[in-house]
Amino acid sequence: MLISLTGFEGCSIPAIHFELGQLVQHRNYGYRGVIVAFDTCCEAGEKWYHSNKTQPSREQPWYHVLVHESGGISTYVAQSNLETDTSSEPVIHPRLSAYFKGFEDGRYILREGIHKGGCEI
Repeated sequence: MLISLTGFEGCSIPAIHFELGQLVQHRNYGYRGVIVAFDTCCEAGEKWYHSNKTQPSREQPWYHVLVHESGGISTYVAQSNLETDTSSEPVIHPRLSAYFKGFEDGRYILREGIHKGGCEI
């Protein structure tokens, strides 16, 4: 299910291009991962944002990604820096089971009760 949010209380919210459980790849750094959460705009503080090497626009969706074979690292990535990972290969990460109950057809299946964009599903 893709989510596109617009017209919320008179504001235009950028479209969400990636789904929870979707495999993605970072455009610049090439690492693979899986989406576990998103924000409609960058929620990180100014200090963190200015320490970010690429500093993409804050006014776009940002995703929390579990990074494949990273020893447990997760990242916070702007939508413009991500693309769909078409490998259909599972991600290896120690926290997968906290978010997902399985892997099927190249994507992860969410556990019940996982929050989705601030709403419990």
